Amino acid sequence: MEVMVEGREVSSSNTVMCLLTDPEGEPLGAPLYLPQNAGPPQLQEIVNKLLKNEEKMPYAFYISDQELIVQLGSYLQKNKVSVEKVLRIVYQPQALFRIRPVNRCSATIAGHTEAVLSVSFSPDGQNLASGSGDTTVRLWDLNTQTPLFTCSGHKNWVLCIAWSPDGKLLVSGSKAGELLTWDPQTGKQSGGPLLGHKKWITGISWEPVHLQAPCRRFVSSSKDGDARIWDVSLRKCVICLSGHTLAVTCVKWGGDGMIYTGSQDCTIKVWETSQGKLIRELKGHGHWVNSLALSSEYILRTGAFDHTRKTYSSPEEMKEAALARYNKMKGNAPERLVSGSDDFTMFLWEPALSKHPKARLTGHQQLVNHVYFSPDGQWLASASFDKSVKLWNGITGKFVASFRGHVGPVYQISWSADSRLLLSGSKDSTLKVWDIRTQKLKQDLPGHADEVFSVDWSPDGEKVASGGKDRVLKLWMN
Repeated sequence: MEVMVEGREVSSSNTVMCLLTDPEGEPLGAPLYLPQNAGPPQLQEIVNKLLKNEEKMPYAFYISDQELIVQLGSYLQKNKVSVEKVLRIVYQPQALFRIRPVNRCSATIAGHTEAVLSVSFSPDGQNLASGSGDTTVRLWDLNTQTPLFTCSGHKNWVLCIAWSPDGKLLVSGSKAGELLTWDPQTGKQSGGPLLGHKKWITGISWEPVHLQAPCRRFVSSSKDGDARIWDVSLRKCVICLSGHTLAVTCVKWGGDGMIYTGSQDCTIKVWETSQGKLIRELKGHGHWVNSLALSSEYILRTGAFDHTRKTYSSPEEMKEAALARYNKMKGNAPERLVSGSDDFTMFLWEPALSKHPKARLTGHQQLVNHVYFSPDGQWLASASFDKSVKLWNGITGKFVASFRGHVGPVYQISWSADSRLLLSGSKDSTLKVWDIRTQKLKQDLPGHADEVFSVDWSPDGEKVASGGKDRVLKLWMN
């Protein structure tokens, strides 16, 4: 039997019937007969042609969650796959830019007098803030790699910090339950403290800039069992979200305007934000919920800022650009949420569609400390006290790989902007960079004298920051 492939006749014994689908499983046209000597470059051409891309886009190809890096024929042989069946090949758009792995410590900056509990780059990657047990927030100059401002005002440990997605404000929450807002340009407090929580702050999340610019509202979660929505221009709490029966451990403000709270009462609640009504309850965990992640998180964090470094002349222009980026990233799929728990498992949810989980992710031998979607939403990583980092398919929740190398609990993870590299920080005092394609350790970064509590990869991909028990902030470059 002879078949036509792009105008050439090929004998069917040398061809394989393939169905190209997008990551959500949508087929791209009908199944095709492809020659067995076709590999990623040929598939790339076909996908660009079928999608009628004016500019050629880079794609990676996956067959049952394993990247295809050889010709189809060698893949079939190696994996003993029958040519009779239709081979499903998932194409995934890749970032047009590539982030180089960080491989050296470029600065060790002293300044904090107690442990560094959180580090966070601004949405454009140009500024860095840290919160510490010494009750201060510090802003750092990344060009000179020196301290810029010490922000004093808290009376207790600074447990969390969050930049507004337009980069104009930084908010910090303390163990005493108060929230302070700072102007990153001057290091000065903007307005007085925001009071209302009775116990310590466990999380802070800003309303996305594509929903409101300039950024005015953020939500905080607390050990007192409540989450509160604050308006920084009114300087007050506008809505109190109460209903959890135990501490609220984490909070996320989603791209479609919903707020998600995870709690020690084992539930996740979904709230609307005009009146603070409870919309849904997501149940299933057998123990505390520790961490929540959204598939759109990177886009929500960076708002209108991307690798091109474009600047905006007005909040409206910024809002428009952020909305375009959000819609492009989201596509036709609903926003996905992942919860990690003390019960060693994770759930993948599509809260807009259902109160039932889409998948239950099992395999960790200890509590799941931190979960995080890759910037393109295709991958999901989890960090656990079992010393491992695990990689999952971000759409189906299917297990992909375990990254082993840490010899202590893994506290925090962060992704490179191109979704190709993953960073982890551990109690074992090291940072490690993992390569998603090879599923191997890419770089071991020792240097801290004690536990690494917090890590962040700058949204522009240039730098990594880490902080921990040894009171220093380290900057890593490539």
